[in-house]
Amino acid sequence: MAAKGAHVVLAARDPESLDAAFSEITTLNPQARVETMLCDLAAIASVRECGAQAAERLGKIDILINNAGVMACPFMHTADGFEVQFGTNHLGHFALSAQLMELVLKAADANGAARIINLSSRGHHIAPADLEDPNFEAKEYNEWLSYGQSKTANVLFTVGLDARFADQGVEAFAVHPGGIETNLGRHLSDEQNAALRQRIYSADPDFTFKSVPQGAATQCWAATAPALEGRGGLYCEDCHVADVDDESPTSGVRSYALDKEAADRLWSLSEELTGVQFAA
Repeated sequence: MAAKGAHVVLAARDPESLDAAFSEITTLNPQARVETMLCDLAAIASVRECGAQAAERLGKIDILINNAGVMACPFMHTADGFEVQFGTNHLGHFALSAQLMELVLKAADANGAARIINLSSRGHHIAPADLEDPNFEAKEYNEWLSYGQSKTANVLFTVGLDARFADQGVEAFAVHPGGIETNLGRHLSDEQNAALRQRIYSADPDFTFKSVPQGAATQCWAATAPALEGRGGLYCEDCHVADVDDESPTSGVRSYALDKEAADRLWSLSEELTGVQFAA
């Protein structure tokens, strides 16, 4: 995005990681316009502070890419008491998007359109979102069930955004980036990692892991492709709009992740839990 002339703002919780990303981008693209902000998605107070900084520093946001996430971690809680995967992967992005929506709407008003990209995963195939007990207060915790539910929530959030803001020019898309060789699996033991790979290759013998640039391709496509104009609320993979498929283990979006009633329930629950409201 920076190489194509975009003014890129990186937000993350770790200053060292931010500095490293900033240095890599600006070294490869000396003319790039890049700046950074601190934002810990596992703390609503930090999300609010990031939103306040953005309001001071930015005039508008043309493209918001909600890219951060955690996978299959032990049972832990965020600063606000949410189960970490649901709290970070969904509630953190929900709250951040709410804090930034006024800037997104300004871009939509100025340009006729703006886009929000929510990183989901084929992991949403694991399970629908449990809207009765999303924080595992009543049921036994399972790291993969939690991950799958949080990734379904990312798609439902996209559906909710489209329902509320499409008529104001905001187009929202959920994206499966693919299996990528990153540190996302840092919480997995050797045994868990081996079991995960066995499940992947059993379902898809031809599966290959993507490089980081390959993994970034679909979100960049969804953020910029003219072919998606006016088509918000969709789930994309491998640089195309995925089919709705409740059976395939290797592709497609599950119908429960696109359910409008579930999306509305998740929206109301997310507002209640985070205490944030979206700009009208």
